[in-house]
Amino acid sequence: MRNKTSDVILERIMRLHPKVIDLKLNRVECLLKKLGNPEKNLPPVIHIAGTNGKGSTQAIIKAGLEAEGKRVHSYTSPHLAWFHERITVAGKIITDGSLSQILDECYQVNANSPITYFEMTTVAAILAFSRTKADFCILEVGLGGRFDATNVINSPEVCIITPISLDHQSFLGETLQEIAFEKAGILKKDCFCVVSDQDNKVLDVLKIEAERCKATLRIFGEDWNVSEKDSSFTFEDNVGACNLPLPALIGSHQVQNAGVALVALRHLGISESSFRQAMTDVVWPARMQQLKSGPFVDILIDSELWLDGGHNPAAAEVLAKVLASLEPKPTYLICGMLNTKDVLGYMTYLKSSVDELFSVAVPGELATLTSKETADYAVKAGIKASQVDSVEDALNKIMILSKPSRVVICGSLYLAGFVLRSHT
Repeated sequence: MRNKTSDVILERIMRLHPKVIDLKLNRVECLLKKLGNPEKNLPPVIHIAGTNGKGSTQAIIKAGLEAEGKRVHSYTSPHLAWFHERITVAGKIITDGSLSQILDECYQVNANSPITYFEMTTVAAILAFSRTKADFCILEVGLGGRFDATNVINSPEVCIITPISLDHQSFLGETLQEIAFEKAGILKKDCFCVVSDQDNKVLDVLKIEAERCKATLRIFGEDWNVSEKDSSFTFEDNVGACNLPLPALIGSHQVQNAGVALVALRHLGISESSFRQAMTDVVWPARMQQLKSGPFVDILIDSELWLDGGHNPAAAEVLAKVLASLEPKPTYLICGMLNTKDVLGYMTYLKSSVDELFSVAVPGELATLTSKETADYAVKAGIKASQVDSVEDALNKIMILSKPSRVVICGSLYLAGFVLRSHT
């Protein structure tokens, strides 16, 4: 999809606001009004906020709805390889022609008024969804919740809050309570909200905000539960229990995400047979995804190559648990991170999981740490680290060190996107 018409329009949109992030709703609401308020013409909306697990949770929900024969719109961010991935219209990734037309329409109606890239593209997604019939619309929050561009839906059918941890503190607040308050901003009057496993400080805030707007919470450990055993897991809520195969997504944390999705699906009247099909059908790239083919895989002989886009301490903790659950073998990380992240916190969880880390700059990202900076953080965390010029360079060095081995490219969704583009 290189050099598509939509790329040109997206570049124009980038120049409409001096800040990449500026959390306010007035610009979005103004443009939506000029477009005839398309947000009022959407099918029932499932709105998802949280720090980690949003993408995987929406993917499971989408798989369950589609297994039931439903047509589903979905909006996620950021994209990995190509922008078009963000917008799925009635189950199909938006075409470049449709995306270009919608973006240009929004751009023209906006008439050069200040608006951020994410705000404009969110409005474009909503406009596209409003013009195609579907049964449900899934909106994933970009950042926070209260002032996120997706938070223009007055009566969502379901709200979901996935695990909340420290991330984006410069925008959302320095404490878990402050961040939870911002995420809870998606709650609306009388809405049904599924809450994943949370710190007690987070739960206290969510309960207060739910009481304020008379939202109904369904909380992990209080109203529903999941338990994993061998190759299956049991989901249980006030309706009853069901035993299901483990989700196709790797890691025990995905059982928790599946539980959240199942509470939502059950509320929406989806059948248990569709739950079951969702577990096997679900796909969500760059979340402990094993790459099976491509130029980077070709470099590794008798070895595994994995890709994980997690970029905060909570994601690193999950990654460490997944690595510990796999068959033991020499394990190497190829890691690139942005300077906006808690890099030392991320590295600390991985100390006992890897033999060596190879640091790279994230290609094409102005906010990337240099390979030296990333390596220095790894050393501070007690990880043996080496600086390399590229992912390919790291893979070649690893092949000299050890084979067979396990290699995980990690630390940034943008690095993951670079790898996936290299494999298409």
